[in-house]
Amino acid sequence: MTKILVADDEKDLETLIRQKFRQKIREHQFEFIFAINGQDALDKLKAHQDIDIVLSDINMPEMDGLTLLTKIPEASPLTKAVMVSAYGDMDNIRIAMNRGAFDFVTKPVNFDDLELTMEKTIKYVKQIRETLQAIKENNILKMYVDENVLSFMGTREFENSLTDNETLEATVAFIDICSFTTISEKESPDTVVKMLNRYFDVMVKEIIAQNGTIDKFIGDCIMAIFKGEFHLDRAIEACLAIKNSIITLPEENGFKPNVSIGINSGEMISGNIGSVTLKRLDFTVIGDTVNTAQRLQGVAGQNQLLITQSCYNKVKESFNCKPIGNAALKNKLEEVALFEVLN
Repeated sequence: MTKILVADDEKDLETLIRQKFRQKIREHQFEFIFAINGQDALDKLKAHQDIDIVLSDINMPEMDGLTLLTKIPEASPLTKAVMVSAYGDMDNIRIAMNRGAFDFVTKPVNFDDLELTMEKTIKYVKQIRETLQAIKENNILKMYVDENVLSFMGTREFENSLTDNETLEATVAFIDICSFTTISEKESPDTVVKMLNRYFDVMVKEIIAQNGTIDKFIGDCIMAIFKGEFHLDRAIEACLAIKNSIITLPEENGFKPNVSIGINSGEMISGNIGSVTLKRLDFTVIGDTVNTAQRLQGVAGQNQLLITQSCYNKVKESFNCKPIGNAALKNKLEEVALFEVLN
């Protein structure tokens, strides 16, 4: 159901709207909330956070519609406003648009035009809400995002960032819990999930401590990204801390946790990747650097942290590493020289 707030001091508009949209109201497609001025609308907007669009007059007592426009983003960041006013001169239209109005309909109202405008606005708002929901379903957002990020998610800047794609220099790490499938085959789902979440919690804290971000959870593996100054060094520091923390955890239900880790650094593509049809998009990184890190983790042994020759050359003065020979990695024409990072 779409919830619509109508702000207008003319009571007959409420009657006209209820008559015009009576079928959609009856079928629970639309729910209307009415306010007699901008202040009343603002109060109701704060009380009903699921309002999708606002239809607002300009000339109203106590608080006019143009002032209301400036208050809407703070009260309800995803709500969009359509101005419905007899003051349809270019100056008022420009002021309204500059203050964030999504569209403008002039009085006397052509209800067919109003309905088309509403449908267009509703479609836009729902697309944004569905995209946000898809992102929020990533558990790391629910568990570890701070207030500044959550506030940012409600801004137009965030809406624009959903379509940003870029090439960047960063480090990616894949950290897998060794042989965890064995415990998942013999313990109850509740036990398995609680154990896995405890292990992940230990790992995530070390990643955040080094200003890394969780790209995704892949089964019993974490994919983490490190950007900015000394990103490779910070990734290694985080993963060594993870290894040392995990191996100190006690045995539980006959299972002793250990990790295998692959790290690679270099150029990668960052973007919102997924299915527009399903409206499921995942802001992630892709490319050969990422693929290589995942394959390094795949060949790493228990409590082993592997890097490539190029990474070794960058950190050999800072970390104790030892060569462990060459390995054939998937889709690589030649074998890759591997190095293990030691404590």
